[in-house]
Amino acid sequence: MSDHHLAQLNIGLLRAPLDSPAMAGFVALLDPINALADTSPGFVWRLRGEGADDATGVRVFGEEILVNLSVWETYEALWNFTYRSDHLEAVRRRREWFTRMREAFLVLWWVPAGHVPDVEEARDRLALFRERGASPAAFSFRDPMPAPSAAPRA
Repeated sequence: MSDHHLAQLNIGLLRAPLDSPAMAGFVALLDPINALADTSPGFVWRLRGEGADDATGVRVFGEEILVNLSVWETYEALWNFTYRSDHLEAVRRRREWFTRMREAFLVLWWVPAGHVPDVEEARDRLALFRERGASPAAFSFRDPMPAPSAAPRA
């Protein structure tokens, strides 16, 4: 077991309000995908809004931007959830619900095991990634960095 876990933030610019018919498919997937995350191997934590089971009410980036913030035991656990589970269907359909963003919308970073990042920390990591590109402090699936206590990836 590593003494670090992987935090991830991704944001999405809504094409329409959540209560509109255009977003019905996305809204219908919220509970099943969140339940899948909660029971996936390596899942540690995910952001929830006050009194909610999802983070759709957390609008720290603006009223039209949804936030997804979570922590995973390993890079592989997050990768498997994102691209090797039923979550992949939501990834494939994201353009139905979210407008393509010009800037990076996803960032990964390592946190000490037991640390729960807040949205301010996540916002800072995304800003760092947008400004400087991939580094051990902020990276993406395309440019993974090893955990601070791990050997470099082969």
